[in-house]
Amino acid sequence: MKRILALVLALCMVFALCACSNNDSKDKDTTDETAMKVAMITDYGDITDQSFNQTTYEACKAYCTENSIDFNYFKPASDADADRVAMIEKAVADGYNVIVMPGYAFANAIKQTVNTYTDVKFVALDVGAGDLNTFNDDGSIKEEFKVPSNLYCAVYQEELCGYMAGYAAVKLGYKQLGFLGGMAVPAVVRYGYGFVQGANAAAVELDIADQVSVKYVYGNKFQADPAITAAMDTWYANGTEIVFACGGGIYASAAEAAAKVDGAKMIGVDVDQAGIIDGKYGEGMTVTSAMKGLAPTVKTVLAAISADKWADFGGKIETLGLVSENPEENYVQLAGSTQFGDGFTEDDYKELVAAMFKGDIKVDNSTEKMPETEIKVEVFDDIL
Repeated sequence: MKRILALVLALCMVFALCACSNNDSKDKDTTDETAMKVAMITDYGDITDQSFNQTTYEACKAYCTENSIDFNYFKPASDADADRVAMIEKAVADGYNVIVMPGYAFANAIKQTVNTYTDVKFVALDVGAGDLNTFNDDGSIKEEFKVPSNLYCAVYQEELCGYMAGYAAVKLGYKQLGFLGGMAVPAVVRYGYGFVQGANAAAVELDIADQVSVKYVYGNKFQADPAITAAMDTWYANGTEIVFACGGGIYASAAEAAAKVDGAKMIGVDVDQAGIIDGKYGEGMTVTSAMKGLAPTVKTVLAAISADKWADFGGKIETLGLVSENPEENYVQLAGSTQFGDGFTEDDYKELVAAMFKGDIKVDNSTEKMPETEIKVEVFDDIL
């Protein structure tokens, strides 16, 4: 009888140990399942586009590598909502619970997925209410998109860094300017209208408004195209000194045309494009770049998620711009590679930013019509 009792006790101990082991395993599995895993979905091009994709990819990868967080990127098969949705779904199926998406074109994909995958945190860069809402023909809101708690959208005050670029160009001595936009989406229009306002302000300050002009056009696509290059050839051949190329890969058309004319210059966009433009098309071609703080935004939001502070961001559309008199601390700024000179020094730049931050200089963010100016602005029909 004692032997039987001892055997029963021994079996109970074995079962108890197994149960503990199983519970430990379950706890471990649960921890793994809820661990932060970050996926980025590319927009339009690849992670080497020297623009939105590359900047976002590098920022995500850097943060995740530094913090030992699982990271991967997914590239849609085409520039179609269905393919963007497919990559979001694949990322979720692969266990990624933080999805980072750069660019307004993700709006429809977001609306098709964000309320389905409620346990996934969606971070959308440069996606605003104007992209997510549905509008009537007269421009009134037909259906307002309600931002759910698992979505954070960041948009930027492009008009501010556009203004800085136009102001700097004229102060540095350029009088015949050009603006080449990709498509007339709000972000690109704000860049362009800000650029015009900055150029006008500098010309008025210098009392040379009658000598400064801006040619203004949209290519109607975000990639280089022979027809766009031909248009830029005409501009540069007829005296345009510097072109602000604003819209993904469209910069290549302006750079190809500039490379054919001695002394022709460019202004980059979104990120510091001096490296790729100067390296491929001509040393010193890029005078400056009007930049958005995509990388700081990514770092800030991912850090908040890591610290369990997503509630500070989820359910919001935030407009990011100037947060300091110090240019380097802002979400919109000129590139560190800016070719400062006697007409516009680094100290002049700091004074400009401080005046904008304080509100002494105000920049109109309207996209409804071209700003009124004292300089000449010649608007062309879309190239394509």
